[in-house]
Amino acid sequence: MSIVTFYRGDPKNAPKTTMPAHLGANVILTWNDRLLLERRRDSNTWGLVGGGVKKNETELQAIAREIREELGLRIPLERFRKLAVYGEPGRVAAYRDGSVWRMVIVVYGLELAEEPVLRISAESRELRFFTREELRDIEIVVTHSDIVEDWYIRGPAV
Repeated sequence: MSIVTFYRGDPKNAPKTTMPAHLGANVILTWNDRLLLERRRDSNTWGLVGGGVKKNETELQAIAREIREELGLRIPLERFRKLAVYGEPGRVAAYRDGSVWRMVIVVYGLELAEEPVLRISAESRELRFFTREELRDIEIVVTHSDIVEDWYIRGPAV
């Protein structure tokens, strides 16, 4: 059962936020022209690797920490390239406990030269690299689907 529902640009159906804006960092992580996604435990949908920025860290430090926690990879900060910030008001996550957050996502890019050995964290059900064609057949978290489209499908692979 899903513990979170995501909305993007859906003011008719999205609940009103109850919490301050939430700053997150996610990554377009590629290897061999394939995009890494995680099947999330909280919604059973596919999404970009990443998560919330903690109080005393930068977005860059947050993405490096999230990569370490969720994948078991230690990546030097200088390897990440900042791609964009997605912060429009309609990007919302509504949790089962009643909290509703506006999401502001800083997106980084990272291309790996060799296939990594990945470790699945407690937050993920599965990790998988997808080709552009394979992405058409899966459900991507709505708050990440436009990011994937902008930076992986339409834009150049990082």
